[in-house]
Amino acid sequence: MEKRDHSASDYFVQREVLDETRLDDFALKGTWSAKPTLGERVKESLRCSVPRLKHTVLSWVPVLGWLPQYSIRENAIGDLISGCSVGIMHLPQGMAYALLASLRPVFGLYTSLYPVLIYFIFGTSRHISIGTFAVISIMVGSVTERMAPDGNFIVNSTNGTLTVNIDARDDFRVQIACSLTVLAGIFQILLGVVRFGFVVTYLSEPLVRGYTTGSACHVCVSQLKYLFGVTPSRFTGPLSLIYTLVDICRLLPQTKVPELVVSLVALSVLIVVKEVNACYRQKLPLPIPIELIVIIAATIITHFCGLPSKYKIDVVGEIPSGLQAPRAPDTTIFLQLIGDAFAVAIVGYAINISLGKTFALKHGYKVDSNQELVALGLSNSVGGFFQCYSVTSSLSRSLVQESTGGKTQVAGVISSIIVLITVLKVGALFEDLPKAVLSTIVFVNLKGMFKQFMDVPELWKTNKVDLLVWLVTFTSTVLLNLDLGLAVSIGFSMLTVIFRTQLPRYSILGLVPSTDLYLDTDTYRAAKEIPGIKIFRSSTTIYYTNAEMYLEALQEKSGIEIGKLLTAKRKQDKDLRRKLEKEKKKEKEEAKKQRKAVSQLTNGTLSLEKLEISEGRVAAELKHQSQGKGPALSLTKTLTNSLSKGQVNWAYQCDTAMLNLDSDIGLPGDGTTDQVSHHGDEEEGWTCGSETHSIILDISTTSFVDTVTVNTFKNIFRDFGEVDLDIYLAGCQACVMEQLEAASFFSASIPKSRFFLTVHDAVLHILKKRGQMDLILDVSCNTQM
Repeated sequence: MEKRDHSASDYFVQREVLDETRLDDFALKGTWSAKPTLGERVKESLRCSVPRLKHTVLSWVPVLGWLPQYSIRENAIGDLISGCSVGIMHLPQGMAYALLASLRPVFGLYTSLYPVLIYFIFGTSRHISIGTFAVISIMVGSVTERMAPDGNFIVNSTNGTLTVNIDARDDFRVQIACSLTVLAGIFQILLGVVRFGFVVTYLSEPLVRGYTTGSACHVCVSQLKYLFGVTPSRFTGPLSLIYTLVDICRLLPQTKVPELVVSLVALSVLIVVKEVNACYRQKLPLPIPIELIVIIAATIITHFCGLPSKYKIDVVGEIPSGLQAPRAPDTTIFLQLIGDAFAVAIVGYAINISLGKTFALKHGYKVDSNQELVALGLSNSVGGFFQCYSVTSSLSRSLVQESTGGKTQVAGVISSIIVLITVLKVGALFEDLPKAVLSTIVFVNLKGMFKQFMDVPELWKTNKVDLLVWLVTFTSTVLLNLDLGLAVSIGFSMLTVIFRTQLPRYSILGLVPSTDLYLDTDTYRAAKEIPGIKIFRSSTTIYYTNAEMYLEALQEKSGIEIGKLLTAKRKQDKDLRRKLEKEKKKEKEEAKKQRKAVSQLTNGTLSLEKLEISEGRVAAELKHQSQGKGPALSLTKTLTNSLSKGQVNWAYQCDTAMLNLDSDIGLPGDGTTDQVSHHGDEEEGWTCGSETHSIILDISTTSFVDTVTVNTFKNIFRDFGEVDLDIYLAGCQACVMEQLEAASFFSASIPKSRFFLTVHDAVLHILKKRGQMDLILDVSCNTQM
């Protein structure tokens, strides 16, 4: 052999061709199982030991694992600065987002206090900031306004006019919000206990981003009434956002100019300073707490200028000092809240885990998705008893907590202390704060969610299916409200998964010369089909939804229409049977004539000449009949006549030198294949694609098989085998082989020797079996890269 220099990127393989039977011996496949039995698993789960107890406690209460190892020297300063920064953000955002939930601002402060402390104990993310969030707040607000509308609390005033009993309305809305929060927390705890954290994987990133963008539109429209100082009608159900927007536009002539001026001034200051924070974030040790500054300044100006009395500016009102005693939720309305609570639970968890995993990946630690469910559920359920509404992590606060040096959840505790001081001592000072200022804070914090509109051109370039999910989610959320929009979005996302598996890419593979690479011939020009062999592959798992399409694509790509071939084959069988019956009938007539001749001879009616002519034939016939071989003679005679007339078609065996004329030919159903055919227009399908003798199905992409798949493969082996086409499977994973064995797939007609480790193994086996040694030299085991 010629000697060559090989680079380091070349590799050479020399081994025997491996089918599944040989692979089991070669790789020492065992029948043992490393997995414990069910009884052993139950026994192990019931066993109690100190290490096991310690591991269980630490997994359910993570703070016991990391807090004793907390390094004050490395983490304390960063957590202190981060906690103060986030605590300052909690104050304005808590009060502002409480308005989204149709609650008084003080309940937003409660929500920024208790759940943060609970998450500190049970959470596993070090950087997310738990508390109020615009999307969750608007979801809670849609429920409170639906179940406690103003119309249910109209009373007669002293002067005879109808007014709304605001205190009674707000108290009932607090009960609704707390009950919804407790129920959502129970859902999250139950899902976490049964290790159902993977449910969030069904909420893809385009779906979550489209949903939050649509929710931002609801938040924006809900705050317009505070900016313009108008009171639009309340709408519920589909298209409520459109109706509300139209009603606000109708009321624009009634805009309160003082409130609009306050809103525009606050909005301008917030936007300018936040842009400065963004531009100089590398140089500033801490971002300028402009939200808190605006709140303090607006409160002072409003109080000392007497704006509420002079210009009727709507202010926050009474903020009670101190903490409220815990109160049990109203369980009588749980049935009315089940759907909303589940939606809040899933959306809150999706936002929380996506942020948590983002920061964990950046800083190199692990977030337990199931424990996050439990932590968030406990934050909600415990917080609901202390008049908090549903919480999740906030992107803006989490970014501040991470960028200002926060290292652990201790930053959350420090932020809670700041909120606690505000609730106990400072909260009452904000009673003259204009609601319009809180609305501007909400508007400015929606910037990040509105920037998600830039996903549209990006997804257009990268993945149009994800773009469609984003657009459908956004549209359904805007038009159908948050609850129905989420349901429609998840349903549509599931449909895209089904359609993708039902519409895979089917390919005919060809060999790249001097390699063992088999690539799609439509994509790679260097890939050439091997004469007589079709290699077929699907890009996805074959199961009941696409099994029929798999068979249709196999016929279309290979150019072999098995239905026509089987019809032509059965017609040949029928013609051959008819010919055999005709020959048998003719033999019977000849035997009858000969018996008659013998009878006439006995009676002396035949002449001596005729007797001499037929004597030899009679003797031979009598001898043949005594041995019972009449039909065999007839069949041999038929085959001989057919061969002499050039009427044999050996189903896809194009080389006439390969014909085996000594093989048996039997009737259909006796285990042999009839290979005699008539040439005619009606049998054109029987002769098409006659160059193909073998088909290799590459099923390396199949990760499981179901009953329909097993039956489909059995039918392929049966039907293609009837027309003398050999079927081979390649790339079958071990788990799939186990499933096929469990389904009693293998038999004498489908042996394991038809299953090969790779496509290359199957090709080499076929070429060697057919004696095509010249092709084997080209399809070598020595490959170059």
